[in-house]
Amino acid sequence: MPELADPLPPLRDVIAAHDLAAKKSLGQNFLLDLNLTRRIARAAGPLDGATIYEVGPGPGGLTRALLMEGASRVIAIERDARCLPALAEIADAYPGRLEIASGDALKIDERELLRMQNINGAVRVAANLPYNVGSALLVKWLTADSWPPFWQSLTLMFQREVAERLVAVPGTKAYGRLSVLAQWRASPRLLFDVDARAFTPPPKITSTLVRLEPLMVPVVLVELGDLEAVTAAAFGHRRKMLRQSLKSLAPDAEALIRSAGLDPTERPERLSVQQFGALARAWRIMVEAGEAPCKSPPK
Repeated sequence: MPELADPLPPLRDVIAAHDLAAKKSLGQNFLLDLNLTRRIARAAGPLDGATIYEVGPGPGGLTRALLMEGASRVIAIERDARCLPALAEIADAYPGRLEIASGDALKIDERELLRMQNINGAVRVAANLPYNVGSALLVKWLTADSWPPFWQSLTLMFQREVAERLVAVPGTKAYGRLSVLAQWRASPRLLFDVDARAFTPPPKITSTLVRLEPLMVPVVLVELGDLEAVTAAAFGHRRKMLRQSLKSLAPDAEALIRSAGLDPTERPERLSVQQFGALARAWRIMVEAGEAPCKSPPK
C-alpha cells in the first residue's frame, strides 16, 4: 500500500540545503509539487510491488512520489553528481527500496544494470526527462535489438510538441519519423499537460506526460533498420512526392514505390505506418536482388 506521509523535508528545503540550482546545460527543470509528482507516479502504475527505472531524478521529487505510491524498488540513474547526496537521503528514508546509479542514461545498458540488481522481467520506466535528451532516450528504448524490451511501460514527460509527434496521424504537421517509430512498436497516448509554472525554473513551453506500452509484435513485420532507412529518406524531403524523396534509396524509385502498392505521387506525411512497412519490405527485396544499394539510416 502507498505510504501515508513523506518523512523527508520539503523539496525546496532540500534544494537549498544542497545548493541544487537547476542547470540549463543538463536540461534540468525540477518538479517540487508533491501532489503533482504523486499524480505522475500513479499514472505510471500499478505500482504495488513494481520495480521502477527512473532517469534524471534530480533532487528526487518524482522518486519520493514513486516510493510513497507503493513502488517496491526504484532504480534511479542520475548524471549530475550534485544530486547524489539528496538522493542518498531518500534511500536512507526508504531502506532497501532505492538504488542510485551515477551515469549517462544514453550510454547505460539497462538489461545489464537490472541483471546486476538481481531484477528479472520487465520494469516500468517513469521519468521527468531532461528536455535535451528526452527524444534520444525514447528512440534508444524503441530501437532496441532485443524485443520485447526491458520495459513494460514508459511514463515520460516531454515538451508538448514532442509528445504530439508520438500520437500524430498521417496528414498532420506533427506526423514524422518519430510518429512512425513510436506507433510501429508501441501504443502511445497523451495523459495530461503540466503547466510551466509547476517547474523550477519554469520552461518556456508546456510539458505533457505520455505513456507508451510496447506491442509484443510490431504493427507490421519488417526489419527495424529497413524501416528507419525508408522513413529517413522519405521525411528528409517530406514536402516532395515519394518518387523524389526516395531517389536516395533506389535508382528506380517509382518501381520501388509501385512494388509496395503505393502511388509515386503521394507525399510521405500521408503514409500510414503499415504503408511505410510495405515500402521497407519492398526496398529490402530490391537490395537483396542487387537493384538498390544497402545503406544505414542517417542518425
